[in-house]
Amino acid sequence: MTGRMTAIVVHGGAWSIPPEAQGAHAAGCLAAAERGFAVLSSGGSALDAVVAAVELLEDDPTFDAGRGSVLSAEGRVQLDAGLMDGRTLHIGAVAGVHRVAHPIRLARAVLERSGHHLLVGEGAERFARDQGFQLVDPETFVVERERQRYADFQAGRLGTADDFAHDTVGAVALDRDGQIAAGNSTGGVAFSLPGRVGDAPLPGVGYMADSRAGGVACTGWGEHILRVGLATRALVALERGAPARDAAAEALGVLERSVQGRAGLIVLDRNGEVGLAHTTLCLAHAYRRSGMTAAVGGTEVARR
Repeated sequence: MTGRMTAIVVHGGAWSIPPEAQGAHAAGCLAAAERGFAVLSSGGSALDAVVAAVELLEDDPTFDAGRGSVLSAEGRVQLDAGLMDGRTLHIGAVAGVHRVAHPIRLARAVLERSGHHLLVGEGAERFARDQGFQLVDPETFVVERERQRYADFQAGRLGTADDFAHDTVGAVALDRDGQIAAGNSTGGVAFSLPGRVGDAPLPGVGYMADSRAGGVACTGWGEHILRVGLATRALVALERGAPARDAAAEALGVLERSVQGRAGLIVLDRNGEVGLAHTTLCLAHAYRRSGMTAAVGGTEVARR
């Protein structure tokens, strides 16, 4: 490993992204990768880069995270996020928040300023206030696309599960000191029961980072990912010396064999090598490494 290598890889969801939406998904991921890489290039930490990239995606209404999040069965946003520092193995996560503009930033506050790893609901929002976060009106997260989807839900006009967004966003970064961080942010699953928590904020499930091996962030059907601890599967493969691409494929192989799961994941090893894999039709993604002149990405990569 060379300590001068820097890299970031981001994801913007794994599902059947409609053709008319694929351009926006690709553009958002490319912008987030560039944002994160700029942080790394200026000497920022892997944590700094992950938070910066994910914040941009939380502000982009294309994705099911922050502004643009899907609505629960009661017509509200439910926001979750998680972040892991691969240097210390410390974790910060929040779930079921409704009034925090950037859940990934709140997850970092939990990581750095509390003695806990996961805060939920009202307690998480009280912690946010205590830490100086300005809480916002939950309506600021709701876009017209999701209002219409919710109206269709109430009217019984629904398609198959593949018709609904699984646009969880996330990132994994490697900084010039050889440290790795990984994180996710999501608005969850459309029309879910109030209080539902999926994989995105859960370490070892939706994301994981250990600077001795690499980092992982997952996206897709959270209940499938939860059943197999998908992020841990990929990280264990990295620890055994598998290349990033093989680690991603191996973890998805477990998902397919065990639960016929639909998901995607991004992997970054300690050398800055990138792995991408998915069992869904599409995986929105982008990455940039030292030596590249610009980020590359899109919505389609070779499926496992």
